[in-house]
Amino acid sequence: MRKQLRIGLVVPFATDRVPDEGPMMYPDVTFIAKGVGVRALTPEGYDAAFEAIVPAAKELAQQDISAAIMVIGTSLTFYRGYEAHRQLIEQLHAETGLPVSTMTEAVIDGLRSVGAKRIAVATAYSDLVNDRLADFLRRSDFDVLSMEGFGFTGFGDAANQSEQDIIDLSTKAIAAAGSADAVLISCGGLKTLGCAVPLERRHGIPVVTSTQSAFWKALRLAGESGCIADRGRMLAQAAATPP
Repeated sequence: MRKQLRIGLVVPFATDRVPDEGPMMYPDVTFIAKGVGVRALTPEGYDAAFEAIVPAAKELAQQDISAAIMVIGTSLTFYRGYEAHRQLIEQLHAETGLPVSTMTEAVIDGLRSVGAKRIAVATAYSDLVNDRLADFLRRSDFDVLSMEGFGFTGFGDAANQSEQDIIDLSTKAIAAAGSADAVLISCGGLKTLGCAVPLERRHGIPVVTSTQSAFWKALRLAGESGCIADRGRMLAQAAATPP
């Protein structure tokens, strides 16, 4: 039997709450969370939480975290841009001495793992945040063919959307893209665990989502494959990728 994995999560909540999807995906892993308190899905709402990421990760590293640390919150980690994100990961690693990643890096890795290049994107965000995401994706060598958002600025609003709402928005993004080879669903607040399979069956292209990518990437940082059957193409991949 493998040693129990203990993975630290810097989470955007005001409380130290583990997102529901993590234990649902990997029930034999112990996740320990530290909240940084995002106030809104706007640059001003992210600022204080962004500055709290590294201190939160350092605190987690002192709590017998043996495997890795993942920063949950896609827009929280991309909104300052490509270079700021790169510097954040470097600082996290230097300060904790552990394998570290962010939800933003996880979705990039998820898209690459399914061979995506030309992508449709569905998000929870406003146009301002969507523009920053599009720039980050282009800097990461993806062709962004379409971008559809729910337009939320309130933290927590995304959680009120049903899986069918998310599937419908993603279908709109896929239709607008015309010839995408994957769809990205961005925002850790969207409940997407049941979205990949119906979208892939309907449209024939892989689906990459923020929350599933983050937990998948965290397992891979810990040396596991992260493989889960029947949850879409990305999670079905068996081979682990080096961190």
